[in-house]
Amino acid sequence: MSRKLLALLTALVLLLTLATYVYYRRTLAAVPVDPYALVPDDAVLVLSTHDHPALVRHLQETELWDNLTAVRYFQQAAGHLALADSLAGSNARRRNGLLSLLGRKLVITSLHVTGPGEFDVLYQIPLNRVSEYRQVRSLLETLGRDARYRLSTRDYQDQELTVLTEQRSELSITLLNYRNHLLVSANPSLVEAAVRRLAHPDAPTVLAAFNSTDLLKLKGIDASVLINYRRLPQFLDVLFRRDAHGQFDILTGLVSQGLLGVKLAGRESVFQGFSNPETAKGTLQQRLRGQPALPLGLTGLLSTRTALLLHLAANSRRTWPAAPGSAADSLGIAGALDSLRATFGGEMAVAYLATAAPGSRPGRLAFVRCPAPARTANWLARLRRLQGNSPAFTRVGRYEIHPTGFTEASALGPLLAPDRPYAVEAVAGAGVLVDDYLVLSDEQTLNAYLADVVAGNTWAQTPAQVSFLQETLPRARLSVFIDTRNSWNALLGVLTEDRRAGLLRNEALFKRFPQMALQLVPPENEAAPEAQYFTQLLLHRPNLGPATAQAGAAAANGRVLAFKHSLTGTPALLPALGTRVPAVVVQDSLHALHYVSAENAVLWSDTLAGPAVGASLLPAAGGVPGGLLLAAGHRVHLLANDGGEVLPFPLNLPDTVRVAALLAAAGNPGAPARLLAVTAGNALTLLDAKGRQYPGWKPKRLDFPLAGKPAVLGVGGRDVVVAPLQNGYVYAFDGEGALLPGFPLSMGARLAGDVLVQASSTLARTRLTMINQHGELVSFNLSGDVLSRRRIATWSRTARFRLVPDEHGRSFVLTREDGNQLDVYWPTQAAPLITQRFVTSGTKAVQFFDFGNNRRLVAITEPGPGQVFLYNGQGQLLGGEALPSSGTGVGLTYDATTATYQLVRIVGREMRRTELRVGQQ
Repeated sequence: MSRKLLALLTALVLLLTLATYVYYRRTLAAVPVDPYALVPDDAVLVLSTHDHPALVRHLQETELWDNLTAVRYFQQAAGHLALADSLAGSNARRRNGLLSLLGRKLVITSLHVTGPGEFDVLYQIPLNRVSEYRQVRSLLETLGRDARYRLSTRDYQDQELTVLTEQRSELSITLLNYRNHLLVSANPSLVEAAVRRLAHPDAPTVLAAFNSTDLLKLKGIDASVLINYRRLPQFLDVLFRRDAHGQFDILTGLVSQGLLGVKLAGRESVFQGFSNPETAKGTLQQRLRGQPALPLGLTGLLSTRTALLLHLAANSRRTWPAAPGSAADSLGIAGALDSLRATFGGEMAVAYLATAAPGSRPGRLAFVRCPAPARTANWLARLRRLQGNSPAFTRVGRYEIHPTGFTEASALGPLLAPDRPYAVEAVAGAGVLVDDYLVLSDEQTLNAYLADVVAGNTWAQTPAQVSFLQETLPRARLSVFIDTRNSWNALLGVLTEDRRAGLLRNEALFKRFPQMALQLVPPENEAAPEAQYFTQLLLHRPNLGPATAQAGAAAANGRVLAFKHSLTGTPALLPALGTRVPAVVVQDSLHALHYVSAENAVLWSDTLAGPAVGASLLPAAGGVPGGLLLAAGHRVHLLANDGGEVLPFPLNLPDTVRVAALLAAAGNPGAPARLLAVTAGNALTLLDAKGRQYPGWKPKRLDFPLAGKPAVLGVGGRDVVVAPLQNGYVYAFDGEGALLPGFPLSMGARLAGDVLVQASSTLARTRLTMINQHGELVSFNLSGDVLSRRRIATWSRTARFRLVPDEHGRSFVLTREDGNQLDVYWPTQAAPLITQRFVTSGTKAVQFFDFGNNRRLVAITEPGPGQVFLYNGQGQLLGGEALPSSGTGVGLTYDATTATYQLVRIVGREMRRTELRVGQQ
């Protein structure tokens, strides 16, 4: 072959390759993959998540995370990942990368019924970067090289499937990487079903009915759930005995599909969204169409022992018309029963009571509203006479229980007579009129139920139940209420054997939210083609904590949390993982410390021996885990995320002392942090986070009261404590408690306020700044040399000067207080930034916040009238007026992404969060 021909063929090959690449990029790769197109059509539930750091944080705050991690499936998966990390020799950084693979991607999890009594899950995870693909591939190859696993591949309809099998159990997972979408399942048939979906790209997806709705874009939504109600009975067969959920099968005939947004917050998990009405003939939706939604009017009649309540806004006569009477019915019983049904209103319910032991028959009560109880009583009496029943009755309180001779289903419809009712009598043995409702059941159940009503043990008399009902929707067509504590024994009786064992293992998870409510509200115009049910599923935990959430007023522009007792001190703001909204620590008048999450939920409370001082976040160092550091009484505490003490804390100082201030500073590399406690009696105690005291600090008493907070720092590997005294002298001690050369150092006049420290590598380069009561700003170093001295403002015998550093100690403002007038100065300007006269003459608490880029705020708290003034860096009063604040100060953070300040303040028993826009300055 000639060289020219070879070069020509090579050029043709290159051109063909380039054309193929361009075609792929412009056609196939240019069309994004619809992840829902990969979900098989038979999915019962489809869970979509997009912000996993926030989701994990919310699961931790709702206390569900610990329960989920205890589930056996979760532990097995975590064990495989830990083994892969150990085999690969991964460091902590790489392991964190593995756990953060999900990140903020759209991850889809679908649940499918795969056989009699079996269900499986299909996961879909996008791989956005080449490094993520390599990470997953490396994980599989690492496990495949281990003798305990076997890694193989196989082809299915032109797609390569990867199979990882555990040798001992022969359990396997199957993976498919389709255009950087990783599909994973323990059931290979689900991955194969996803592959078969690829052959029909134009087929509607499982989300086709809600294509225009993306709940994940809404603020505060952690996930979305797609529910296929038509397949719910099939899924219930997996969990429950087949004869136990006939009533629920009928109720699923209201809607066909639903899309709900999931929001986890504190004591509640809320699922809200829309469901499409069922269109099939003969379903419950076709029977109830046009009947209005109604409120739950049974709260005063429901026993506190109610385990399950099915409430339906339906007229039984209209929904289930009576069958034609028999010709042999010469007594007219069928006509009288039909007349009785004509007295019923549009509200009916079925309630199951708690059982004493698993497997025992639950007591069942049927309720139907009777707008004219006297008319209903007359027809009940006529039916008894026609059937020849005895006129005898049983009295419980003011209620009379009479025997009946008709079945519940004949009066209220087939909702009370499923095909194979589980452990429920088919005939109502007795009935009683309770206010405007007819209650049907057997006589024994009615006796026990009426005893509860007479004793006042009803939902309307139970604060926890009333609080729960206030969170539910006021009107609905269908409402299902569950009390997991009362339903526990009945649930054990209706579950399949395998599922019963799993429920017992995860009892804490099931009982985490003891109150549940599912409600469907019909649209106003059901005839409209886009008509949908508004759907809410509420998982609720009774408010047994110290605070309740309230809506903020218009001026507050935020959220309010009302506690049982008045709050004291200054709220401490702490960063919360996964959000820019801070968590808050507050203390009430009973010295109970409360940790409030970013979602305004009290996660834990702990009673201390006295007022909390020095609350701050201590980083992990020197073998001591990080946590919330504070002091109360004679103890120093370090609290973990759940409020528990971190060992070796608490640190105990002598019983006779009381900690008035607590400061922390990072120790030398690899060493625990240093802690400096200021105790009553003008004494200092220096120790580290492991509880080791420094020689010479047991405790060190000073000759004069402190002018402000001392400072603890490290300079060139040396520990230094700086203590300014009111007599005008500054003392500097080393780690042994000895004075540094050049100290004590006179500031030329009496002192008040804190000291600003600019640490450096040597004593001579470390710069400290204070202001004396002659209005002079003095800078000095730790060698005892005064570096500069200049007057800021005129002074008088009654004027008091203070230096107020920002919370990070990087900048400061100066204050001059004389009588009822307060001036605030920048250190570089002669004219005051703020001048304000107050009605009161007491000392005002001044706070300075510097967030960089000229984002500066000054907060002045006037304790007498209980108000705070917020000024910006130009001296302008935000909002034009003071805000209520009864604490000794406020908490403030700045969110650069939204350009807003988060203000937290105390007003009596309330903790108020306020969002301030930058434009409001």
